[in-house]
Parts: sequence; structure tokens; C-alpha cells
Amino acid sequence: MAARIFLARHGQTEWSRSGRHTGRTDVPLLDEGRRGAELLGERLHRAPWNGLPGVEVRTSPLVRAEETCQLAGFGDRAQPWDALMEIDYGAYEGLTPDEIKAGRPDWLIWRDGVPQGETLAAVAARADEVIGWARSAERDVLVFAHGHILRALGARWLGLDISFGARIRLEPTSLSVLGWAYGEPAIERWNDTGHLG
Repeated sequence: MAARIFLARHGQTEWSRSGRHTGRTDVPLLDEGRRGAELLGERLHRAPWNGLPGVEVRTSPLVRAEETCQLAGFGDRAQPWDALMEIDYGAYEGLTPDEIKAGRPDWLIWRDGVPQGETLAAVAARADEVIGWARSAERDVLVFAHGHILRALGARWLGLDISFGARIRLEPTSLSVLGWAYGEPAIERWNDTGHLG
């Protein structure tokens, strides 16, 4: 079986609810985010996935991702990995897109990056590292991480420029699956929040 990547975005936080760029600031989950993580775990432990036996699990070391992983029932199988940390937003940490666009009306993170933060090339390199690990063996992997780094993974899995991340939104506690179709990398499922409804 060719490797697939199951992507779990962390649960809702105060900053994700308000649209603030949350890079390396360690913001905790809200109660809503904790419940979403439990519901995600229940879904992954039912058919057709049945707890993903044999899956290799990695998580961002930031508390919102680690707690989502734990509450979903995969904490005992997970290893923290810095490659899954959210983008370092530099001077834009904690700001909303509207606040940023007040000074830069045409700004787009996927094209323009952030001042004093991580470059898009560095983000793409981290995404490529995760994809290389995922494809290194005949087993599925499950990662718990953040909106922008997971969108970067989606773009790079498909062999596209990281800027494609602008076109594939992700909600908190969503489930996505990157797999294969006709021998080519494909998106099997994206931004699925059916377990929350």
C-alpha cells in the first residue's frame, strides 16, 4: 500500500476564532476545540479507519496540536516534530489579515511572506521534509499540526508551488487525507469537518 498522510488541524483556539496569525505563540485550545478533538478521535477510531492500526503519528510540539492529538486518542503513539510547527509569522504574529492589510492592501501570505519571519522557501522545505518522511515506507502517517503548514503540505504533496496553499482552506479540527490516484499524488479528502456537525 502506498503511503497516505492523514492531516488533522488542531482544535479551535481564541486566536484561530478571531483570525489572528498564530505561529509560535503557544495558545491553548478552547473547550470547543477540546470537544472537536474528541469528536475527531471518535471518527478516526470508527470504520473505515478503525483507529488507523500501524499508523505512524507525529505532532507539532505546540500545545494546541499536542492536546488535539492527545484528546483524539493518539498521544501515546505520537512523536513531537519541529517540522510540523506553524509558520513563524515574525512581525505579523498575533495580527489579523485586516490589520496587516491596513498597511499592505495587496498582501497575500502565500505570495509575499512575512517580515522578520520564516521565508516561504523555508516553509516549503519543511513541507518537503514531512512528505519525504511520509513516502519513506509502506505505511500511513497521521500528523497533528496547524492551518498554514498543513496547507503547504497539501500543495507540496501535489508537486505544486507553495502558493497553491492559498486555494485550499482548512478549518480547525478538520480532517484531510493526501493519497494517490492513478499512481499520482492526489487529495483524497480535504477540510472535512463532518465529525463536528
